[in-house]
Amino acid sequence: MDIQFIKNPTEEMCLIAVKQTGYAIKDIDNPTEDVCLEAVKQTGFAIEYINNPTEELRLIAVKQTGFAIQLISDPSEAACLIAVQEDSYAIKHIKNPSEAVCLIAVKHNGGYIRYIKNPSEAVCLEAVKQIIDCRKYIKFTNKVQKYFISQDVNNILLIPKNKLLVKFRKKYGYLLDMNKAGIL
Repeated sequence: MDIQFIKNPTEEMCLIAVKQTGYAIKDIDNPTEDVCLEAVKQTGFAIEYINNPTEELRLIAVKQTGFAIQLISDPSEAACLIAVQEDSYAIKHIKNPSEAVCLIAVKHNGGYIRYIKNPSEAVCLEAVKQIIDCRKYIKFTNKVQKYFISQDVNNILLIPKNKLLVKFRKKYGYLLDMNKAGIL
């Protein structure tokens, strides 16, 4: 971090500094592409201190740490995919993720569906496969309900009544009646 006290440091000095800590980039005026590259290799969060980072720098940053995605304005699909592959919790910091990005995140942890606005049926189904108890965040489509009930018929009791499809209500009505009567 002492690079901040050196007037007009050479590129070699800058490289030594960012190799020790990527955050040293914040104290370097007009860093070269090589210096920026070394900084994000050392810590992906250094991307925050780089003006107009290239796509290559963005990809390296999120590969180093998925959470660097939150520091990238308008990240590419590739950057989002790499970020959730590196750390699926990064989904929390991605605005309007694609279905592919969402699927990666919920395949790792179905509970992360809570960070996805308007998840697709495929994403909901994958989340339920991972964590059956993520029901308050999913859309109970026909496929999702069918899978949910196929895992345990008593799961029908966990589907909100106003979302339970008529065909399942008819087929498993006896369980609903038993639950209402306090037998289950």
